[in-house]
Amino acid sequence: MVFENDSNEFLSLSELDRENQAHVFRAQKMDKTFIWNTADSLAITIDSVPYQLSKNEIIFLTEFHKIDHVQLSSARMIRFNKPFFCMIDQDSQVGSKGLLFYSARHVPRLVLNESEAEDFETSWKIFCKEMHKESLLKKEMLETMLKRMLILSVRILSKSTYLEGVEKKQLDIIREFNYLVDSHFLQHHDVAFYASKLNKSPKTLANLFSTILKRTPREIIHDRIMIHARRQLNYSNSSIKEIAYQLGYNDIQTFSRFFRNREGISPIQYRDKFTLQNK
Repeated sequence: MVFENDSNEFLSLSELDRENQAHVFRAQKMDKTFIWNTADSLAITIDSVPYQLSKNEIIFLTEFHKIDHVQLSSARMIRFNKPFFCMIDQDSQVGSKGLLFYSARHVPRLVLNESEAEDFETSWKIFCKEMHKESLLKKEMLETMLKRMLILSVRILSKSTYLEGVEKKQLDIIREFNYLVDSHFLQHHDVAFYASKLNKSPKTLANLFSTILKRTPREIIHDRIMIHARRQLNYSNSSIKEIAYQLGYNDIQTFSRFFRNREGISPIQYRDKFTLQNK
């Protein structure tokens, strides 16, 4: 089921199975996607990282994720583009920026309990019914249903172990930091830059993150750099020098040393390994 209009606004709802699972690979630039596994298990590889989803587990993807492989029995997928629903402009309403989407974490995931799955099931049925209608204010109704499912997701993720009991102002700092890292990691690797954007000191950020996430802001920045580095090595024809430059490194030696410290092998060895595995 697809909604499109003359303003290039796009929204799709898909019931996936083994026959049509290839739909997950058809994301366009600026699309946001969430995939809800409704079977016992779902195997998906994103940027060379394999994930095994349990029943009623959901993952959230942006245009920055590349799906390599998927094997599923039954799943549901919602995909929408920026003209239909701008995550940044609507952040005050849904609170998903930096948590579900544009998160410095690789792939945000959540698992629905029985009650939460019922809420999602109800929303999905109404969503599908509205997609079939040709009525006044259809886009507005579909947007409302999308917001509802995003808000439900944010509520559930906010109750997860590492965020449970976190004050709203602290959560907002974490979300905004994640979004800023996703937006600026190519040029800025220093915590001080992000701290200044948040009007906080680097020490304040370090204390907050070590208390809540048990990780440092620098580790989160480095994780995001590595996600991009692996993707470029795996899927682009750019040289190691060009990738280093894209990532804000002035020389290949510094980048190679950083990569080896994180991955255990050099960038060229990593690329050769990926090429050999996919022959």
